[in-house]
Amino acid sequence: MSGTTRDLTEASSTVDTSSFGDRRHLLTVSDLERPEIEQLLELTDTFVEVSNRAIPKVPALRGRTVVTLFFEDSTRTRLSFETAAKRLSADTMSFAVSSSSVNKGESVRDTIETIEAMGIDAVVVRHKSSGVPAQIAGWTNAAVINAGDGWHQHPTQALLDAYTLRSHLGSLDGVRISIVGDVKHSRVARSDIEVFTKLGAEVTLVAPPTLLPPSTAPWDVRVSHDFDSVVGSTDVCYLLRMQRERMTEALVPTLREYTAHYGLTSARADRLPDGALIMHPGPMNRGVEIAGEVADRPNAVITEQVANGVAVRMAVLFLVLGPGRASGAKNEISSNGAG
Repeated sequence: MSGTTRDLTEASSTVDTSSFGDRRHLLTVSDLERPEIEQLLELTDTFVEVSNRAIPKVPALRGRTVVTLFFEDSTRTRLSFETAAKRLSADTMSFAVSSSSVNKGESVRDTIETIEAMGIDAVVVRHKSSGVPAQIAGWTNAAVINAGDGWHQHPTQALLDAYTLRSHLGSLDGVRISIVGDVKHSRVARSDIEVFTKLGAEVTLVAPPTLLPPSTAPWDVRVSHDFDSVVGSTDVCYLLRMQRERMTEALVPTLREYTAHYGLTSARADRLPDGALIMHPGPMNRGVEIAGEVADRPNAVITEQVANGVAVRMAVLFLVLGPGRASGAKNEISSNGAG
């Protein structure tokens, strides 16, 4: 095989993607079992290698069109998906709500039907209301990927977080992960909890009662209101920002008091065990949930999360759109550059 036509057939023999053959959407990590998550993370290894090339592009989704439909502001997720689609040679359309007919009263359904009439293959959607991506999946023949819906889910963030941890730790079995902060309003926390526990991690939620959901019973997690009692025995410290845009009441007395009890200050970071990792989904509020100096430490893998997000989203797009939906998974991915 030539350099431009040689596939990753060797990799496909070790990464079985056949279980994704009938999967048209990625709406929630609840739909994924551990073998599927592990398969997707193994496939991501391939796309990390693609992203490290001088020309990080393959023809896997040539002729396909991917739309990013964001009804909420986003930097990392939107740009990451657009970059992922372009590296797979897909055509992209970016929908800007601020300059669209939504401001004239057009419904989400009419927006979707208008975009679909232009000829699309996948919609990457973010919305402030939980369940909207699932609704859209019922209105379109295109694949739908949830890029965050309300407090509900953020599947690809959880997958990239798991990939980042796997790249450092090899396995999440028995890894002690503390998720600290505003769990109540965090779709990232909900998705991370499911993925981390499915992969065998021991998860502890650390927050004041006002920043926890009414019940954590559906999750296999521990709960602590005392960060100082947890920090010395955690392998991964995952900080969440205060999502004040989702709050309708004052849930902590002051941000200063919150930082004093639940912020990863330099003093607390010094108490982390050797080799412990620090994570954050972004955007960070430096000086609130995490000290600026701590965010820049070598064991903080926050920028790695962003970089890995592109490869994870390439894998997701490939699995729902490309030949990865069939058992001969990787026949469109060149091992030596774009065709």
